[in-house]
Amino acid sequence: MDFTDSLERIADDPRVRIRKAGLNAEAKCILYWMRRSQRGRDNPALNVAIQAGNVLKKPVLVFFGLTPNAHHANLRHYTFLAQGLDDLTQELRKRNVGFVLRSHPEHDILKICSEVQPCLVVADENPLRGSERVQGKAAAEISAPFWSVDSDVIVPTKLIGKEQYAARTLRPKIHALLDEFLKPVHNPIAKVAWQKAFSLIGGSLLQKLPIDRSVQPVSAFIGGAMEARRRLKEFLQFRLTGYATWRNKPDLDGTSQLSPYLHFGHIAPHTVAMAVKKANAPLQDRTAFLEELIVRRELAVNFVRYNSNYENLDSCEAWAEVTLSKHTEDKRRFLYTENQLQNAETHDPLWNAAQKQMVLTGWMHGYLRMYWAKKILEWSPSPAVAYDIAVRLNDRYELDGRDPNGYAGIAWAIVGKHDRPWGPERPVYGKVRYMSYESTSRTFNSKAYIERIALLERNRLSAS
Repeated sequence: MDFTDSLERIADDPRVRIRKAGLNAEAKCILYWMRRSQRGRDNPALNVAIQAGNVLKKPVLVFFGLTPNAHHANLRHYTFLAQGLDDLTQELRKRNVGFVLRSHPEHDILKICSEVQPCLVVADENPLRGSERVQGKAAAEISAPFWSVDSDVIVPTKLIGKEQYAARTLRPKIHALLDEFLKPVHNPIAKVAWQKAFSLIGGSLLQKLPIDRSVQPVSAFIGGAMEARRRLKEFLQFRLTGYATWRNKPDLDGTSQLSPYLHFGHIAPHTVAMAVKKANAPLQDRTAFLEELIVRRELAVNFVRYNSNYENLDSCEAWAEVTLSKHTEDKRRFLYTENQLQNAETHDPLWNAAQKQMVLTGWMHGYLRMYWAKKILEWSPSPAVAYDIAVRLNDRYELDGRDPNGYAGIAWAIVGKHDRPWGPERPVYGKVRYMSYESTSRTFNSKAYIERIALLERNRLSAS
């Protein structure tokens, strides 16, 4: 059977990175090691695996290893992840693809490879440092050829090639390639169905897993592809029109609130972008949303992929390092400990409300995230301490924490990443962009927002 040319065409997709070449056509299946892209539709890594399986006339098996103590993850994150697994298995069944879930301590990719003997292993890429390191180590140890697929951006990151320093440098590169990549996705069906039983997913999945249980799950967001698509439909119907005006008004909740689902891969950015592109909404609103979803989000992915210091102060630009160093010894009017910040015990009612929204719901409005991080800079003894606190709080409570968007947002707010120097020079901030309670409150009805979060807190207390 001559399958070489067909496989080479699949491998030529710019989303695919061949980490280890070669092929054993006599092996039993194609194995897709699912990690970040936890969905069965519009998933480039899954599509590549199915295409390869159809060429080789092999069944496709998806493997998901439930890893304990993932970086900064806790019960809130694991619960949201687990909620999405039933939707995933249903979507895979429709595509004749098998699924195996293994929990700690049986979650090792090498173990499943020894059991199913794949002729090719496909994995989705995660640009975060720890995940990339784990995947690279596995690729070196697995005997089968190993392909990784960039499956959570519209434009493959390798086509950008290096770190971009602002949206203005990335935007023309993205726009030049959008017509090639932002188009309907073909989701092939596996021609050779996986015949063995699926893994069973029960309610006790997380009970024995050794994870941080100090942060409880939330009811405001339920994980899974079905819920993600429902929220997308609701956004298109009720909130996309006016988005260009409402997106920076936390009192109006004009955003999509899809970031947790994008983070866990329960919905593809491609799915969202295509739906928005075709929506019956004004062009300025669709354009504004796609700028955030594609250019800004992929700028964040570019940041964490090419800047190894994305979790600390060393990610800043030279101008920011100079200006922040100059003001390190400035007197802070207010200083708060990490515990006080975590408990929303500051003098600022707007900041407290934003922190409570994050703790109670697992999500914070994007405009307030900027204000939230900048005030941590203002109220901490040094920029380095502020950066560390912001990362820990964001990763601990946000369902979309531990994500390129979060790290890029904190870097923008505290060390001027993807921004420029601003004047006049101010205490503590130097030339880093400043935000105040007064200026922020002029943008939206801060009193209404604070009252809404207070009501949410009262309802939560009465329910408990």
